[in-house]
Amino acid sequence: MNEHPIQGLMDTALRNIRQMVDVNTIIGDQIVTADGTVIIPISKVSLGFASGGSDFPSKSDKELFGGGSGAGASISPVAFIVIAGGNVKLLQITSNNSAADNAISLVPELIDKITSLFTKDKSKKAGCCAAEQTAD
Repeated sequence: MNEHPIQGLMDTALRNIRQMVDVNTIIGDQIVTADGTVIIPISKVSLGFASGGSDFPSKSDKELFGGGSGAGASISPVAFIVIAGGNVKLLQITSNNSAADNAISLVPELIDKITSLFTKDKSKKAGCCAAEQTAD
């Protein structure tokens, strides 16, 4: 069975979209500053795609088809990941619109605080045990 013309139309449009937008569009190439700070841009990509067509009646044996397709893309920068001095920060360009966005943006800071608590506990225990050993 022959491939319907709409299939070729859709394949061509999707192939062109794939060439236009890839993972490097969302997570950009890193930028390294003179002081060693690494900046990674993060973007939001929105795509829209439509395709359609119709077979037309014909008095001849030849099949008649008419169709079209279209696509649109929008790329917006939303944040930067900044890595400096062993610390990682997410700098958002847009404000948080929902409670879920606020919670997600606080995760890196929360992880840093929890990590520092465990580090302080280990150093206190090590200092405590060393003091006990010198007292004996």
